[in-house]
Amino acid sequence: MSTDLWPEGYDRIVLETVDSTNAEAARIAPYLRRPTWIMAHRQTAPRGRRGKVWKNPDGNLAATIVMRPGGLPAWAALRTFLASNALYATLAMWAERDALSLKWPNDVLLNGRKVAGILLESAGSAKGVDWLAIGFGVNLCETPHVPDAVDFPPISLAEATGEEVDAEEFLDVLAGHYATEESILERLGFEPIRQDWLERAARLGEQVTARTGNKSVTGIFDTVDSDGQLVLITGTGPVHIPAADVFF
Repeated sequence: MSTDLWPEGYDRIVLETVDSTNAEAARIAPYLRRPTWIMAHRQTAPRGRRGKVWKNPDGNLAATIVMRPGGLPAWAALRTFLASNALYATLAMWAERDALSLKWPNDVLLNGRKVAGILLESAGSAKGVDWLAIGFGVNLCETPHVPDAVDFPPISLAEATGEEVDAEEFLDVLAGHYATEESILERLGFEPIRQDWLERAARLGEQVTARTGNKSVTGIFDTVDSDGQLVLITGTGPVHIPAADVFF
């Protein structure tokens, strides 16, 4: 770890092997002194959003930041946009910015293919969040084999750029960018984060389809609102969508 890069006020744990970094985050959350990054060189049971399996070959990044942000669940959930902005800025250190885009709600695309994903998990009640874990999976060195990923097949940073990046080096940079995003949220609120995210959004102003279970909504991707909801303009007017999978 570079002490010049690591942000002040954040702890760090690096493990050789763990079931999943988000699972480890849940285990240590009751004992947190301050926000803590957990990275593992190998995960035995990685997982993605909505219970999907996340393939994480050795050499790729598996890391989670766990914290006690306080506030209501909806406020804590906005951190998916902080995480996306931080991932974009970090990947842009090695990849062309024009090749990167953010796919609502929690993926990063490189040349139109999935290079990274984010998983938020939390505990608490409607009155407040006890802890929040934000998991990051980034294909650094190896492109996972995901045969059913037809719409957004995976890609690795190495495949796209020819350069292999060390996972701990990548985490150093990511942690710094994430700390900057938290500082913006604390000082200025969600709006500048939302605007930065929209500037990097995939297919803004174009037709997309949002699918939740058996329901699909197709419309023009107009914006993301102040609550982080996807806003599609349809034939019957704007539709605000709190959670869905988006397809182009």
